[in-house]
Amino acid sequence: MTRGEASDGEVTAEYTETDDERVLAFERDGATVVVAQNREGYAMLKVRAGGDERERYYGFDMALDHAAELLGVSPRDLPVPEPAEDMGM
Repeated sequence: MTRGEASDGEVTAEYTETDDERVLAFERDGATVVVAQNREGYAMLKVRAGGDERERYYGFDMALDHAAELLGVSPRDLPVPEPAEDMGM
């Protein structure tokens, strides 16, 4: 299983792969936002918060923008572990 972690001090990120999805979870102040994609890597990215899907995006940048908005930070403040850098279409 591929894993990766990163932190900028305020936001932490953990990348994991399940049997079905590639999952990038961001946490800040107890809030978690997830960006997920199917394992094959060709489907839209799903942004989830509080266990609910909020939106789907083709582009990784757009998904990160939404995740950052939900966490109340700038997209530049989201650390992305190396194994997750190629998410998106």
